[in-house]
Amino acid sequence: MTRAVWLVLVGIVSVQLGAAVAKGLFDELSPTTLVWLRLLTSTLVLLAWARPRLRGRSRADWYVVIGFGLSLGTMNWAIYQAFSRIPLGIAVTIEFIGPLSLALLGSRRVRDLLWVGLAAAGVVLLGAEPADLDPVGVAFALVAGAAWASYILLSARTGARWPGIDGLAIASLIGTIPLTPYVLGAHGDQLLSVRVLLIGLAVGLLSSVIPYTCELVALRTLKPSVFGILMSLEPAAAALAALLVLGEVLSALQVAALVCVVTAVAGATSTSRGGPTIAEPAPD
Repeated sequence: MTRAVWLVLVGIVSVQLGAAVAKGLFDELSPTTLVWLRLLTSTLVLLAWARPRLRGRSRADWYVVIGFGLSLGTMNWAIYQAFSRIPLGIAVTIEFIGPLSLALLGSRRVRDLLWVGLAAAGVVLLGAEPADLDPVGVAFALVAGAAWASYILLSARTGARWPGIDGLAIASLIGTIPLTPYVLGAHGDQLLSVRVLLIGLAVGLLSSVIPYTCELVALRTLKPSVFGILMSLEPAAAALAALLVLGEVLSALQVAALVCVVTAVAGATSTSRGGPTIAEPAPD
C-alpha cells in the first residue's frame, strides 16, 4: 500500500505543479489555449494507449460518454479560468465544494453535519475577505466544482459501458472539441511555434498524463476511501505549488478556509457508506 500512496501523492504534486506552471504562462498564452493544449496532449496519449473500439456501441453508450467528455472539458476549462483570476489554492479549495456536496448529498447522519459545517465555515472565511477575490474567478471555480461532481457520476456510468480506459480516451477527445474552433481561430498562429507546442506538451504531461497514470496504477491496490482522503490534499498541494512557482501567498483567513475544506473532504470520504465520493481520478 505504501507504493500506491506514494503514487497518488506524486500524481497530486504533478497536477498542481502543472497548474502552477500553466498560470505562470498566462501572460503568453490564454487560459483557454493552455487548457486546450493540455487536453489535446492527454487525448493523444490516451487514444494511442487505449485504441478504443467504436463499432457496436449503442446510442446510450454514446450519450453517456459524450456527457462525460463535456463535464471533463468544462471542469478543466472552468478551473483554468478560475485560477487565472484568483489564487490557485483558493480556486481548488472552492472547486472541492462540488464533489464534497455530492458525497454528502442525501446523508441523514448527524456526523456528516460536522463536515457540512466545516465546509460552510471555509466558505464563510473566504467571504470574510471579498476584496481579495474576483467574484468571476469564484464563479468559475464553482462551475468547475459542479462539473467535477457531474464527472464523478458519469465516470461510473462510462466505466460500466466502456472497457478499460476506452471511455476516458473518447471523453477526453470530446472535451477537446468545443474549444478547438476558438483556439484555432483566435490563437492559431501561436500554435505554429515549436516552443508553444512544447509548453503544451509539458503542461499536458504534468497535469494529465503523469497523474492519471499514477492514479490508475495506485487504484489497483488502494481502497477508494484511502484514495479519497489522499485526494483531499489537493487544495494544500495547489497552495504550496503556487507559493513555490508563482510566489502566491495566502492570507491567514484563506489558509484557515483551506484547512476547513480539506478536513471536511477527508472526513466525508473516510465516513462514506459507498455513495458518490471524490475517490475518482480527477483530471483537473
